[in-house]
Amino acid sequence: MANPSQKIILKRILKQLKPYGFLLAATIFFALISVAGSLIVPIFFGQVIDLLAEGLKVDFAKVFEKFIAIGVTIAVTCLAQWLMNAINNKITYNVVKDIREEAFAKLQILPLKFIDAHSYGDIVGRNVADVDQFADGLLMGFTQLFTGVLTIIGTLGIMIAINWVIALIVFVITPLSLFVAKFIATRTYSLFRKTSEIRGEQTAFIDEMIGNLKVVKAFNREDENLEKFDEVNERLTNASLKSIFYSSLTNPCTRFVNAVVYAAVALSGALMLLWNTPLPVVFSVGMLTSLLSYANQYTKPFNEISGVITELQNAVACAGRIYEIIDEKPQKADSENALTLENVKGDIKFENVAFSYTEDRKLIENLNVSAKAGQRIAIVGPTGCGKTTLINLLMRFYDPNDGKISVDGNDIMDVTRKSLRKNYGMVLQETWLKSGTVSENISMGNPSASCEEIENAAKAAHAHNFIMQLPHGYDTVISENGLSQGQKQLLCIARIMLCLPPMLILDEATSSIDTRTEKKIQNAFAKLMNGRTSFIVAHRLSTIKEADLILVMNNGNIIEQGTHGELVAKDGFYSKLYNSQFAI
Repeated sequence: MANPSQKIILKRILKQLKPYGFLLAATIFFALISVAGSLIVPIFFGQVIDLLAEGLKVDFAKVFEKFIAIGVTIAVTCLAQWLMNAINNKITYNVVKDIREEAFAKLQILPLKFIDAHSYGDIVGRNVADVDQFADGLLMGFTQLFTGVLTIIGTLGIMIAINWVIALIVFVITPLSLFVAKFIATRTYSLFRKTSEIRGEQTAFIDEMIGNLKVVKAFNREDENLEKFDEVNERLTNASLKSIFYSSLTNPCTRFVNAVVYAAVALSGALMLLWNTPLPVVFSVGMLTSLLSYANQYTKPFNEISGVITELQNAVACAGRIYEIIDEKPQKADSENALTLENVKGDIKFENVAFSYTEDRKLIENLNVSAKAGQRIAIVGPTGCGKTTLINLLMRFYDPNDGKISVDGNDIMDVTRKSLRKNYGMVLQETWLKSGTVSENISMGNPSASCEEIENAAKAAHAHNFIMQLPHGYDTVISENGLSQGQKQLLCIARIMLCLPPMLILDEATSSIDTRTEKKIQNAFAKLMNGRTSFIVAHRLSTIKEADLILVMNNGNIIEQGTHGELVAKDGFYSKLYNSQFAI
């Protein structure tokens, strides 16, 4: 999708701040106190200098009073700044929390085609690194932007009251800082965005390499991966250096302008005092000292704001990448009148179903399948023929482009996804475990299951023995990489044994299990499938000889169907596929 403009992103950020209006008002209030305190202190110092300039007639009592006033003012100012920073932190990290929650919640309802089209590393990078960059920019904006603007307005007002001529000189020269800051800021946004995109690419590559490190080592791809990483890292380095170089020009350029302003105030003030220039207001050495202090205070925020603008450019660029996920079109929601499947028998029909992942490449066309309740349906065929796609359609991971799929006569497009998937039990070739105990992993589909039920399910899946060998048995905390592939698959099978759903999908469910254990699990599956509609995807055709119906797929179409005996007798595609597995 197209990159949103800076103005649109800024409006979105302001909308995110809306729930924290009270805290924003509080931070502005403390910013006012902080700025007011910093503006009053130079006046007191100027008055002290004027008192000391009186020679032998110095009123030390008044000088002492001024120092007490200075001390109290500084203390109040520091307290106000601390409170302001604490509130700013609370606002920033609450906004960041909201954005992270919104982005993560959106990931839960995005269609699988979005996840399939983006690398996991890039998605993780947007939700972690980009959000952190956004937080840094937002925090700096809150901390320095409010006080900077207020300081500029306040100091200019006081300088006009003390000496409007010198104030006019400052006012005329200072816009140079704004011009420099704007000139640089308008050129850094695209550079920061490019840096953010390359960082996401690097995160994706690292994630891919770490997740598949065994494959990398098996194929001796270490050197090639190092070259690839160095190439991406070099581009990231160049992009980062370029963006930082341009953004770093802001500070020295504005500091130069600030120095010019300070020199102009000092020179013009000194000449007025030396030449006794007639002025409508009294002008003294103390007032000149105050003006010099105000000249510093007046120009300093321009310096800070220019730095804030640079950080905000980076923050807005990162926010744009996060909002791209949040704005992505979600999967089609369940209709308001969607049915909740209950007491499912398992009659499943595909009627003239058509589906393709991309418009220019057709996959499934005019697919018609009828599975009666309790039947075991085997799906076989060469790699890429559409077997897994059929499973994706059954589970509504993808919706058909045309045609109808029904369960017990109900079109699955008119059924809630939750109730549909709840009535399916899936064991896939690709396993997934969460970080947690063995019990928590087995009971994912039935969290209220008792310890005895979990143990019985594990025994049925022949997982009990290896579980008991773990340090803490069923209470052992495991991770994705803590078990062998076969052990992971046994735990996934135990999940199904615990839930006992009315319909089953077994996609190479025993591919990573040894032959002896596989035979035991096949017997357990045979009992489990009794009375349940089951879809079995298998490459080893010997495991599906007892299926009630075998669907032979090729290029997205069912080219043969029947029982094992019928298909072998036909001496067609299935027969050749079956016999090829036993050829010497």
